[in-house]
Amino acid sequence: MTQSNQALTFKSTTLYAVRVVLHDHDSDALISSLEQRMQEAGGFFAQEPVVIDAMGLNEAPNWSALLAAFKQHALPVLGVSAQGLALESAIDAGLVSIDMSASKLTEAASNPRPSFTDTPLVETQATLAEAVKATPSPQTMVVHGPLRSGQRIYARQCDLIVMGVVSQGAEVIADGNIHIYGPLRGKAMAGALGQTDARIFTTSLDAELLAIAGVYRVIEGVLPSNVHRKPSMIYLKDDVLSIEPLSA
Repeated sequence: MTQSNQALTFKSTTLYAVRVVLHDHDSDALISSLEQRMQEAGGFFAQEPVVIDAMGLNEAPNWSALLAAFKQHALPVLGVSAQGLALESAIDAGLVSIDMSASKLTEAASNPRPSFTDTPLVETQATLAEAVKATPSPQTMVVHGPLRSGQRIYARQCDLIVMGVVSQGAEVIADGNIHIYGPLRGKAMAGALGQTDARIFTTSLDAELLAIAGVYRVIEGVLPSNVHRKPSMIYLKDDVLSIEPLSA
């Protein structure tokens, strides 16, 4: 093998990216909506890779203006999913065409459901027995030990179990459910591919961000005393992110 052949190798990887769905070709409206969404998110999506889904558009937006807006908000755009003239103009603007059916992306930004909005938390009551009854995915990823700030774990097409603390600044993502046997102080996103019946369980809730199937909540203040730093379960109810304390 020559030295030049040793300089580069190909390896498989799994990429987590935010899917931004466009419902209007009006660039001013899109940029205004993006500004509002990013303000609501409190900067939590900064530096997240983005794929733009423009499959529902019959006309193309001003791609140059839109890409400049994403860059301004520190959202690197990987490519676009589009068709017809919208795809042709996107390619002319330097975007790469991405097949969404082959991608593992979470739906965010401009979804017509209340995803990427600051939805209220609903506090009720659950039991540890209910948590145990939650049906796991056929496969489960288990992570032992604490996750430090800056670390990200993605459980692809399965549940995720973390045996330890998820520190502030750390991020756990799963296509299925998330179980954290320790304090949750960072971000937790379950149902990443749109599984609305996914749930998040933790023995101590003190999170920065919670999300189920793209519906998320940025935790800016202190949670109610019955769930703050207590065993808790998070799930979707009528498209609203709900949280329940877990009792023995």
